[in-house]
Amino acid sequence: MLRLLLDRREWLRIGGLAGMGLALRNPSESASASTFPGFGKAKSVLVIHAPGGVSQFETWDPKPNAPAEIRGEFGSISTSVPGVRFGEHMPKIAKLADRLTVLRSMTHDDVDHGSATYLALTGVFHQKKSGNPPISPNDHPTYGSVVKRVRPERRIPYTAVHVNAPVLAPSLPSPGQNCGFLGRAFEPLVIGNLAEEHNVLADLNAQPDVSKIRLDSRRKLLATLDDKSRSLARDHSKFDRELLIRQAFDLLASEKLRKAFDLELEPERTRASYGNHRSGLACLMGRRLVEAGVPWVTVFFNHGIRGQDNAPEDTDEYGWDTHNDIFEAMKHHLLPRYDASVSFLLDDLEQRGLLDTTLVVLLTEFGRAPLVAVESKFAGSDPGRKHWASCYSIALAGAGIKRGATYGASDRFGAYPQNNAVTPGDLAATMFEALGINSANHFEDGNGRLYPIATGRPVAGLYRG
Repeated sequence: MLRLLLDRREWLRIGGLAGMGLALRNPSESASASTFPGFGKAKSVLVIHAPGGVSQFETWDPKPNAPAEIRGEFGSISTSVPGVRFGEHMPKIAKLADRLTVLRSMTHDDVDHGSATYLALTGVFHQKKSGNPPISPNDHPTYGSVVKRVRPERRIPYTAVHVNAPVLAPSLPSPGQNCGFLGRAFEPLVIGNLAEEHNVLADLNAQPDVSKIRLDSRRKLLATLDDKSRSLARDHSKFDRELLIRQAFDLLASEKLRKAFDLELEPERTRASYGNHRSGLACLMGRRLVEAGVPWVTVFFNHGIRGQDNAPEDTDEYGWDTHNDIFEAMKHHLLPRYDASVSFLLDDLEQRGLLDTTLVVLLTEFGRAPLVAVESKFAGSDPGRKHWASCYSIALAGAGIKRGATYGASDRFGAYPQNNAVTPGDLAATMFEALGINSANHFEDGNGRLYPIATGRPVAGLYRG
């Protein structure tokens, strides 16, 4: 058994069995509770991140009365909320608009994918704004790592999981997905392509001839050996090894969580309803992890921002970076899957009684420009839209979020917020508060340095009065 755990190097590299929490003082744990109306409403946060920059005009904030060069080729449709319209290629989500709040006034000023993804997944700006910087151990930790730092999950081995990861922006993994300066003990578990393997932990299932007593005995033996050799374990690689083994043993002891990672336990009809492709199965895994009690789950709906340049026939490779050919890409590749998978996820959470305790955030790093035009520097000959961070849209549901509402508004051309502007830092504060973490407090790194849990302020207007 021990040999099995130590030999799974490749799985550990892509699966990220990354450690137990360190016994450090947490300033947030002793702080008074927030008075925010959404405080503690969620047991889990489920982020569905669509990388590449989802166009608000073709989805959440169409402008049917704008000139054609702004409106674009798509029409708009009514939703289950009177007066609220979505893009015509989201009919299933439109029927569930009465479960959502659409936030139409997100704004910031970072206009490149790598650094904007970092901002979307950490709530803070990268030092190299509007660029594609490499991952660094000095990066700010991703949301799930912060949650694990200030309130690690004690009942199950994982506080945070990333699904269909890592996201490529444009061709290498973007910063913002990792533990950063907190260290590997706070790395989220990373799950890759579920279309290739439905049970990502198949090789770490408990062996039928190993009883709980024998497993506990092996754990104690390992602890004894570790105590004897602790003086040799000064470098980080040996420390990481200890963390990985301890967490693997915890996983073996948690039958509920092991089963959550096996999509074969889902009826084929359910898998088909989510979609038997990378995006749909990732959403299904997100629901299963929430159901198992994981506090922070980030699902990357697409694993890259613009894979269509190299694989135009493979919908799995498409991302939302639609400089050119935006209408063909969204109509035939991006929106059909997004509409089907996200709508079924919302309905599935509702039917299982999970939506009331799960904050669902339908996220992207920025939007697209008001003007439709061809860009000569990008593949494709039909018009598209440039990056646009000044105003874009996301949607939220569950855990006390208002149902059937909009928050904020863009101007008549969808270029700038008209009212109630919300920054990524504000959204970060809102998500932390939903989990019962006071966003006004701080967390410590391994050297005792303090960092704010969030740089913005939670958005009270998203919640019921």
